[in-house]
Amino acid sequence: MGLPLSKTTLFTEDQIHKRVSELARDIDADHRIDEPLHVVVALKGSFVFAADLIRAMRTPLTLDFIAIGSYADGTTAGEIQLQKDLDSSIEGRPVLIVEDIVDTGRTLRYLQDLLRARSPKSLRTVCLTTKPSRRAVEVTVEYVGFEVGDHFIVGYGLDHGERYRHLAHITTIEETREPRR
Repeated sequence: MGLPLSKTTLFTEDQIHKRVSELARDIDADHRIDEPLHVVVALKGSFVFAADLIRAMRTPLTLDFIAIGSYADGTTAGEIQLQKDLDSSIEGRPVLIVEDIVDTGRTLRYLQDLLRARSPKSLRTVCLTTKPSRRAVEVTVEYVGFEVGDHFIVGYGLDHGERYRHLAHITTIEETREPRR
């Protein structure tokens, strides 16, 4: 297993805080205040972003969590599966998906299609980061925090092997092989 060698900070804690506040204002401006917005947090990577985002919002809201995983079985590039479903119905409710990163778009498309089939009043998505250069399928994301290049990023909820989620900033990491002895 390689060791993280190179780290380059892409977004500082202050930059993230400022951008999350801006996203919250944009969401508030687009949503009617007379009905709660049902916020669906995609686990695990989005939990830090979601916590800061909902605290910055003025819109009344309810909260739920969903987990989607992608599994490679040796014959396919990866099958997307539901790991944890919502705890409540979204039928007739305005829904906001909170996602940590949109890379190829496949997982988000799966999630959007899954939720759209449940007849929400509206369905919008906010993502912390997006990598448009890696997009394999078209997906709509109404609110985007940061656009990043084709880097492996960690921090602020994003992980590498369940590590680095605790970082208050977003950084790139590059793996290198352990030196031979």
